[in-house]
Amino acid sequence: MEFTLKTTFNTTAKQIYKAWLSTQGHTKMTGGEAFVSDKVGDPFMAWDGYIKGENLILEPYHKIVQSWRSDNFKENEEDSQIEVILSESDGVTELTLIHRNVPEDGEHYIQGWQEHYFEPMKAYFEF
Repeated sequence: MEFTLKTTFNTTAKQIYKAWLSTQGHTKMTGGEAFVSDKVGDPFMAWDGYIKGENLILEPYHKIVQSWRSDNFKENEEDSQIEVILSESDGVTELTLIHRNVPEDGEHYIQGWQEHYFEPMKAYFEF
């Protein structure tokens, strides 16, 4: 299964990129404890360990590609992959999230992204 979500934030692509790939920033913008790096090949953990993965491709201020799995994944299921594309215009950034290779029963992740990422991120970047 694959899905694409889009949303906008009243902030720069640079601020979103730096927050997403920073332990302190990711934790603050989502409200869940995270350990994140801005280096390709490094592992990450988000939402108090519920999400784990690895940085695969990093294009500063434009694109983040990570392997991604939650505690709900069965042991025999492959990691999924997220691609975060940032497109900024006049201080407003459109975030496109493409989530690929999601388990067939993973439709709940669509709502999860909205509730646990996009909503708290909007509040965080509205400061």
